Amino acid sequence: MEIAPPAAARVKAADAAPVRVGVSACLMGEAVRFDGGHKRNDFLADALGNFVEFVPVCPEVESGLGVPRATLRLAREKSETRLLANDTGADHTQAMLRFAERRAVALAREDLSGYVLKKDSPSCGMQRVRVYGADGIFWRDGHGLFARVLLARFPNLPVEEEGRLKDPQLRENFIERVFAYRRLTLFFRSRWTRGRLAAFHAAHKLQLMAHAPSVCSELGRTVAGSPELARREMRERYESAFMRALKIPATRARHANVLQHTVGYLRDRMDDASRGELLGLIEDYRRGLVPLVVPITLVRHYARFFDISYLNGQHYLEPHPKELMLRNHV
Repeated sequence: MEIAPPAAARVKAADAAPVRVGVSACLMGEAVRFDGGHKRNDFLADALGNFVEFVPVCPEVESGLGVPRATLRLAREKSETRLLANDTGADHTQAMLRFAERRAVALAREDLSGYVLKKDSPSCGMQRVRVYGADGIFWRDGHGLFARVLLARFPNLPVEEEGRLKDPQLRENFIERVFAYRRLTLFFRSRWTRGRLAAFHAAHKLQLMAHAPSVCSELGRTVAGSPELARREMRERYESAFMRALKIPATRARHANVLQHTVGYLRDRMDDASRGELLGLIEDYRRGLVPLVVPITLVRHYARFFDISYLNGQHYLEPHPKELMLRNHV
């Protein structure tokens, strides 16, 4: 019996262009830090780097500051947040914002599918960056100036801080979103139709259900909506809700529910012992006794062995390169 390749493999074969991810340059080992050092991230450079092409950016260097340079801080002055040099108090706010706007325009041409920012940076920090008051007291409620522009310019782009990628669930969620966003942008770049969008949605249904069942239903209504809905509006609605759904962390309970749903497609093909084994592993996963990869692997095996076209077409079963072993830890 010929075994169908997984959906992720078919997408990879259909498009040879690399998945491109923006990244703070210091995380790639580039010596661009204020002290001439770097903050090389091994997971990004050595693991994820085998599957994506990075686009390094250092806002502080590229905006004209040298290496080495004075450290910067965010400071709150009345209702505004300023980017100041610690030694002289020189104000780099407007220079950084002008650079960020220009760089965002250039990045729009880079075909990015994700971005990883340096945590705590007054230029790149995504959240909880220190903002100092005049008395030296600080609040952890700031956003790096470059990061702020980036997030506003690309609201659907998967963006994460490298510090949060130490958490296995956040790491798996981010990488899942990167590859899903790539598929989404490639789809809308094609000569898509409402029918093809319905097929795209169907191939991601289990993946969406693991994250946000209610948003999955909302997306289904968008696809089946009024024929008068303009293509541009349909694309914008679908893309925004699709990425919003995947940003909601999948839980063990929702994963287990989706896995039990897959058993319905296998039930008539499996003997009682095999079905009991699979259901037992799903329950073990729900209870935290085994990682997600265990029941997923068995579902994939049966889907291919019995040639269940619906399951073989589901990106849920292989949403990112298995070599990253992300589901071994969630």
